[in-house]
Amino acid sequence: MDKVRVLAPSGMLGAGWDHATVERGIALGADVISIDGGSTDSGPYYLGAATAKTTAKAVARDLRSLFTAAAGAGIPVIVGSCGTSGTDTGVDWVAGIAADVLAEEGLDLKVAKIYSEQNAAELKEHLDAGRVHPLPPLGELTAETLESCTHIVGAMGHEPIVAALRAGAQVVLAGRATDTAVAAAYPLMKGMPAGPTWHAAKIVECGGQCTSNPRAGGVLATIDADGFTIEPLDPAVSCTPISVAAHMLYESADPFEMREPAGTLDVRDARYTAVDDRIVRVEGSRFHTAEQYTIKLEGARITGYETVSFSAVRDPLILADIDAWAQLMRTMITQRVGQTLGLADDEYAFDLRLYGHNAVLDDLEPESGPPREVGVMLLVNAPDQATATAVAKVANPLMLHLPTPGMSYLPSLAFPFSPAEVERGAAYEFVLNHVVDCADPADLFRTELGEKTRA
Repeated sequence: MDKVRVLAPSGMLGAGWDHATVERGIALGADVISIDGGSTDSGPYYLGAATAKTTAKAVARDLRSLFTAAAGAGIPVIVGSCGTSGTDTGVDWVAGIAADVLAEEGLDLKVAKIYSEQNAAELKEHLDAGRVHPLPPLGELTAETLESCTHIVGAMGHEPIVAALRAGAQVVLAGRATDTAVAAAYPLMKGMPAGPTWHAAKIVECGGQCTSNPRAGGVLATIDADGFTIEPLDPAVSCTPISVAAHMLYESADPFEMREPAGTLDVRDARYTAVDDRIVRVEGSRFHTAEQYTIKLEGARITGYETVSFSAVRDPLILADIDAWAQLMRTMITQRVGQTLGLADDEYAFDLRLYGHNAVLDDLEPESGPPREVGVMLLVNAPDQATATAVAKVANPLMLHLPTPGMSYLPSLAFPFSPAEVERGAAYEFVLNHVVDCADPADLFRTELGEKTRA
């Protein structure tokens, strides 16, 4: 093939799109459909609990759009980071939905599942052998940290996906993968150069985000021997050199380089040119193959259990010095918890956030002056759910009636719901930001290739 066209309908499976934009991509000659199925953007819960942030109905709706379009055109569909975090449970969850959609549509497609979840015991062998290295800002990894994780995944490169396609898969459902590997796999398999391929994959990873209207649908990347073009799938939307070039800044520590398992994309010499008022041409991208192939690890563990409470303040006397009132609230909660529950400061933790007054920027907030109204959120973390809720219950009367030192009466604040305490369950944190040296790109992954499915 002298060129490969990659259709990226959206930045995430389950986000939804107008099926007409996918049909237009097919009409323009798409050779493959690729889409990311997950992200770490929404925090560690989804990895720690192996739970998807999207609903099954939304995923089914999007898969139906992709499968019917791809089957009609005879092209493959690639989904990465299934189930949000790419755990084995996430892959099986998406695979189950896919099987239902294929059966309902009477489609005969061969599905490959690529699992990326890692075993702590096996990773400890890599650790002991000196094959695990930290990425900033984390330090050296310990066996105890590995054992504390509820789930660990490795972010695969394009190679396991290519192997599944070569084995005959028409639908690839991958566990955790780099966002770019999902779009780069098919063009690389077809012999497209690495520089333009990885750069194009980076630009299309979020679908229409590189266009003038990210809500209007996805994009089509056409990769050839000298570069690539990006075209929006909605005829009313445009790409510009700035909108395309700017996407290298998205989630990147360096605007000119991006590391993949196999090496580093280098766009220092890339040139962005408007072909017309909608399409952009990019040339000059390079890819430097690394001496050592590495796989990035992601892991999450439980940090405790959370209970949240929320109150609203409209009293002008409190709002006149809301910071002093909030500090008094913190002091009173600590004192009352010690008196009533007998808990020391290191046996629980709580955060008091003032929405409407510096909750987002804190000390960086440039605006000054008293707010008109403030939402007070109390978030308690404790080793068990009962303790977290008990602390929130101790704080309840303070969240409802705490006066400022100068007030001669008890104010009445407002809880928006009853009961005032909402148990959030287990809370998680990311604890792995490390890479593993691998002799073979497929070492940490397992592929299951099913037979064709017919209703």
